[in-house]
Amino acid sequence: MRKHWLLFTQTVTIALALLFIVHTLKPELLPSAARNGVVTLYESGSPAADGSAPLKGMSIAAKKAMPSVVNIFTSTTIKTPVNPFLDDPRFRFFFGDQDSTPQQSSSLGSGVIVSSDGFILTNHHVVEAADQIEVALADGRKARAHVIGSDPETDLAVIKVELPGGLPAVTFGHPETVHIGDMVLAIGNPFGVGQTVTMGIISALKRDHLGLNTFENFIQTDAAINPGNSGGALVDSNGNLIGINSAIYSPNGGSLGIGFAIPATTAKKTMEQIIQNGSVTRGWIGAGIQELTPALVESFKLPDANGVLITEVIRNSPAEQSGIKTADILLSIDNHAIDNWSAMLDTVANLPPGTIATIQLLRDGHPVTTKVKIGKRPKPRPQ
Repeated sequence: MRKHWLLFTQTVTIALALLFIVHTLKPELLPSAARNGVVTLYESGSPAADGSAPLKGMSIAAKKAMPSVVNIFTSTTIKTPVNPFLDDPRFRFFFGDQDSTPQQSSSLGSGVIVSSDGFILTNHHVVEAADQIEVALADGRKARAHVIGSDPETDLAVIKVELPGGLPAVTFGHPETVHIGDMVLAIGNPFGVGQTVTMGIISALKRDHLGLNTFENFIQTDAAINPGNSGGALVDSNGNLIGINSAIYSPNGGSLGIGFAIPATTAKKTMEQIIQNGSVTRGWIGAGIQELTPALVESFKLPDANGVLITEVIRNSPAEQSGIKTADILLSIDNHAIDNWSAMLDTVANLPPGTIATIQLLRDGHPVTTKVKIGKRPKPRPQ
């Protein structure tokens, strides 16, 4: 019995000695609870022995979309006005020779390849004043581009390059199905450093009244967007295009996590008209409106706040010809309820010129129905 007890104590002593040695020299071999006395979370190990790859965040989406995003470099010739007294020797004596050599101004932006034959979607403000446009693809190829057409009211433009072989066109997504909080990637060429991918979420949907475009229905994101990103892609977690990056909110020109993208549905509809016709045609009736406030509802003794107030009717416009008057309450157009400025603008703009639309009004408290022949929306005046 004494011999067995001695063998047991020797075994325990040796085990404790081994434990001390391992704890001192190779603590990672011990369970986490033995190492520090507390239970810790399990950490992921090395890649599986069967060769399956670990999750890689949004890399698959980025890999899918990046080849379709291009860098756009533009240059503009700025002509200096020629002084009429430049040839007068006395003028040159007092003021010296005036340099009238044209100056070159350059800028940069981004674009998205939308078809394998070279059509590229970008922002109107990226190419509007360009005398020369050069496009650099993600694979290193470069080519001159020409403008097919543009639309200042949505800040969209289509340009085209001629390159052999099919170009990697983007896959359009469905922005109407996205939700606030969904993860997105912004791809573009910020500050000219080269193609860059930033990640964020959708912060808000249907942003308008920002004063950026006539037609506003922006997707807001906190993915970093900086100068040079304009015209680039906003893609979902599957690498599909859901927006064209267009603007940022920033007092200093840098990203503050408030960026705006034009939904891909708007971009696609505008792009198709530009490619087919070189421009965008929209409906117009020639009436100005104001959204109803509680004060206006009370003043006009309205039963509710449905509709908008007609504040202006342009002379000889479709609205005037149909009998619409100021102080009328516009309720609906072709059974589409009109409750705000954006709803009226979009509803009328989407009606082809020449269409006969049914207008529901409230005049002096009485319902009125009239027909209006939709006209063609005038082009915006240059800023």
